[in-house]
Amino acid sequence: MTDESTTGCPPFPQSPRSGRLTGEQNKAGTFATASIVKAGWLVPAALIMLSTVPLVAGAVRLAELTGGATITPENARFFAAPLPVTLHIASAVLYSILGAFQFAPGFRRRRPGWHRAAGRLLIPCGLAAALTGLWMTLFYPRPEGDGDLLAGFRLVFGTAMALSIVLGLAAIRRRRIARHRAWMIRGYAIGQGAGTQVLTHLPWVLIFGAPGEFTRALLMAAGWVINLAVAEWIIRKRPARPTRASA
Repeated sequence: MTDESTTGCPPFPQSPRSGRLTGEQNKAGTFATASIVKAGWLVPAALIMLSTVPLVAGAVRLAELTGGATITPENARFFAAPLPVTLHIASAVLYSILGAFQFAPGFRRRRPGWHRAAGRLLIPCGLAAALTGLWMTLFYPRPEGDGDLLAGFRLVFGTAMALSIVLGLAAIRRRRIARHRAWMIRGYAIGQGAGTQVLTHLPWVLIFGAPGEFTRALLMAAGWVINLAVAEWIIRKRPARPTRASA
């Protein structure tokens, strides 16, 4: 006998004779599964939403270049050299959207082949976005409101993005998974700076109006810094994993 009098433990609840879950248990399991799925896609959905304004702005810019829009002092530099900005927008769109799906852990586990295939596309797209951004900072005429400080910030963070991606690639080639993950998260965080910069500018514009040159540079830098701070929190939040993949 294994009742409470002999084991000191309460007897286990008996399951239905059919051996099947009750309706309440089925509902609870379904709800828990749905919650997990929703939680797994919450971060990718938020990242895509963060990219919405920059992606729309990029699409409008491409439409201007391909649709024969009127040349103005604000867009003349793009018409004079359209290839860098076109490559920058196209690579940034792919990098932002594909990169968001790398933050869905369940999707990565179910489709590891997709994760690797997407990574092979993300690396050249990320490097193209970073390098064309650096080229435009150095060689395009500066628009009104962009000064030396903002140009310096763009050079620093653009270089940091490219370096992060290169270090992430080097890490995965040596099978250092945790290091690869950390550097790729940092590179993606910098690449998403344009979305966060919309959020740093919006309150200032609503309260104080258009920012001046110095304030604009600081608000732009705040977008990159906020993203990097969140990236470092994510990197350190998750439990440590082996630095090398198993054979």
